[in-house]
Amino acid sequence: METWQIGELADWPRIRRANFINSLSGFKSVSLVGTKSSSGVTNLAVFSNIVHLGADPALIGIVNRPREATPHTLGNIEQTGYFTINHLNAGILEAGHQCSAKYPDGVSEFDACGLTPVYDRGIPAPYVGESTLRYGLRLEEILPIRKNNTWFIVGSIQTIHFDPAFLQEDGFLSIDEAGSLTSLGLDGYYQPKLLRRLPYARPSRP
Repeated sequence: METWQIGELADWPRIRRANFINSLSGFKSVSLVGTKSSSGVTNLAVFSNIVHLGADPALIGIVNRPREATPHTLGNIEQTGYFTINHLNAGILEAGHQCSAKYPDGVSEFDACGLTPVYDRGIPAPYVGESTLRYGLRLEEILPIRKNNTWFIVGSIQTIHFDPAFLQEDGFLSIDEAGSLTSLGLDGYYQPKLLRRLPYARPSRP
């Protein structure tokens, strides 16, 4: 095992350094975030930094890159107050990954990448029809992260779409059976597999 100081990475090419640092946090969920502008243009973006914030109320957070780098998702959420999160699966992997391309204003990733927008009552943002697990959220707050000019978007879950076959009696949702993928680095995708579930940890247990 080698030990590296962060300064030793300074001379690496930008993409190599980004891939390395991005990999350190481990496997992450990967989803397509769907939004729509106030003028009606739909947008899809790949996010691998989605965070569970609490179950009651049901809150989810996502980290949005600097506004100048990816303006559409943040701007659309600010305009309409809603967004959707759609798990990526193997059947739409290439189309989903292509959504990370920087399309110009007025171009919808749904059209460019061949994915289907679907809608649910009360949620003006589009879902991905090909996603087997998806949910709609209402914006609660947007928090600036000043150190690197990114944004933490907090939404409350409003509507959830999934196959009941994935739901276990105790509420555990088997997203591996739904085909949901994980990601590593900037472009690595994996299929997770459950090893085992363990009982709730208590100090009295050996």
